[in-house]
Amino acid sequence: MPTTSRNRTQQVEQIREHVLGTADRLYYHRGIHAVGMDVLRDESGVSLRRLYQLFPSKETLVEAVLHRRRQIWNTWVDDAVAAGGGTPRGQLLAIYDMLARWSTEDGFRGCIFVNAFSELGGTTPHIAALVRDQKVQFQQRLAGIVAATGAPAALADQLAVLAEGAQTTAAITGTDSPVHHARTAATTLIDTALGPDPVGPAVRHFAPAGPRVARRRLEEGGASA
Repeated sequence: MPTTSRNRTQQVEQIREHVLGTADRLYYHRGIHAVGMDVLRDESGVSLRRLYQLFPSKETLVEAVLHRRRQIWNTWVDDAVAAGGGTPRGQLLAIYDMLARWSTEDGFRGCIFVNAFSELGGTTPHIAALVRDQKVQFQQRLAGIVAATGAPAALADQLAVLAEGAQTTAAITGTDSPVHHARTAATTLIDTALGPDPVGPAVRHFAPAGPRVARRRLEEGGASA
């Protein structure tokens, strides 16, 4: 590829990522319906003409934001699991420690996928399907860890429900208490399925990076899909 064409492509990708980051922030903090393309233009400094060249419709933009968030979420979960040590029990509980850390960040409003579903799930089937797919993917991630313990497969479903409910309740109450309660409940479920931890109460392994770091890593090209 000629240098000029390569530079132009890189510039377009930089603008696209800037728009996605701005839209992500606005949608998360203000809501999707509250943010029109004119607001995005003003906040991003990108003209409406260029915005529509990059994203032909608002639905296309919302979809791209959610795909970007899924990459961030996957990276974040991977970091938490890695911080949980070499045992499936520790890895599962580390996910709740990660959620507790996230819920204390400024501007926490819960899960953007749940928020998007509440706004668009009834009118935009494609977005609803994307949200469902993300939730299934998270449950399957838990199922893979649970399978390594030999516990019943239903444990993954139970842990996923606890994690999802904790995020929403923490956002509504404005505290991280729901996540800590969810972790306690998760410990009880795991102990019931596997027996008490032979080495004593699980040590909390906080994820080394919150969503801000994960988003920055994605922007630098380091996040996995």
